[in-house]
Amino acid sequence: MNSRPPDAEGTPVGRRLVLAVLGLGAAGVVAAPVLQRTLESGLGAVADKDPTGLTGLLPNGGGFRYYSVASSVPERSADDYRLTVDGLVDHPATYTLADLEGLPQTRMVRDVQCVTGWRVPGTPFEGVRLSALLDAAGVRAGAKAVRFTCFDGAYSESLTLAQARRADVLVALRLRDRPLTHSHGGPVRLYVAPMYFYKSAKWLSGITVTDSVRPGYWEELGYDVDAWVGRSNGRDDAPTV
Repeated sequence: MNSRPPDAEGTPVGRRLVLAVLGLGAAGVVAAPVLQRTLESGLGAVADKDPTGLTGLLPNGGGFRYYSVASSVPERSADDYRLTVDGLVDHPATYTLADLEGLPQTRMVRDVQCVTGWRVPGTPFEGVRLSALLDAAGVRAGAKAVRFTCFDGAYSESLTLAQARRADVLVALRLRDRPLTHSHGGPVRLYVAPMYFYKSAKWLSGITVTDSVRPGYWEELGYDVDAWVGRSNGRDDAPTV
């Protein structure tokens, strides 16, 4: 009489199932970056055409949420992108994307903190220090601030000249070691590491040196002009590191 338990014949199937699950797990690890980029791209495209801003409430695999104050934003390629530097400077300039890529690049890894509460830890940004562009332009005596405009036609931001010259303020070209995508404000955006993320203007197209700070888009609606993480807007978030 066969004394083996009735489910003994199922043991090899169990092993195959375990191996299959392990295989799927490994495949998921390999595919995760691709799926994440696909999700980010999809949400970014939808948000770009969402005048309600509701898509900004949806998190994605990369941790970012997408906001735009314009109903749609035209894309700029490497061929048609331009960044102007003007105002109270001796040498106004216009940079192409290739011009900016040819300048010394700085890479930094910091947490990204939104004033609405979400945070993306350990995020690499890379680009040209804003101070280098200001030095090349030759800031005139009497200048006190820098104003930023964007090719969405709506957004703006400002920093004091001292804030703009900080080593952790970039004209960013890369995010997570890849060129900035349109949904992340590419091909070029501002990145102000120690401040809430609304200061890091997307789709950057203009840098104008001025004699005073002019409140940006969100400051006109009540946000703090100085947006230090953990020390402004009534929040106590840990400083970005």
